[in-house]
Amino acid sequence: MLEIRKATAFDAEKILEYCQVIGGESDNLTFGKEGVSITIDREKEYLDSIFHSDRQLYLVATKDNEIVGTANLSSFEKPRLAHRAEIVGLSVKKSMWGNHIGTRFMETIIDFAKNTAKIEIISLEVRSDNKRAIALYKKFGFETVGTFCGFMKINDKYVNCDIMHLHL
Repeated sequence: MLEIRKATAFDAEKILEYCQVIGGESDNLTFGKEGVSITIDREKEYLDSIFHSDRQLYLVATKDNEIVGTANLSSFEKPRLAHRAEIVGLSVKKSMWGNHIGTRFMETIIDFAKNTAKIEIISLEVRSDNKRAIALYKKFGFETVGTFCGFMKINDKYVNCDIMHLHL
């Protein structure tokens, strides 16, 4: 049974392992098979610090006690930016693509942003050629507002990313 829930400090090690797996599955992420360069203790601290937040959200999708997806919404604290938040990560293990996990993440994120965090605009960056992700975001009303040429560099080739946003 698939479960979507807030991540806890107890998930830290599994999240870091998950990042290494998904980093090696596609080039759609800002990291590769090396995963993210953070220690388990720092990841625990981070997850612990946002667990009760009404402005930040870190979700995990689990199936049979295994993490198969993560999503992260981060908002801004400065008063002039406090109306905004960013989806800084949304990923699903390749073997689980097509199971509507991304849709469930987006529903949860948008509900949290609108009703708990009182966010007015959500933004994100997505590879310009990642048609599956772009279709997901458009399904929820996100619009492309620009393209960041050379956002990433993978194997000595520049990769463009679209900047998208949603007014809630």
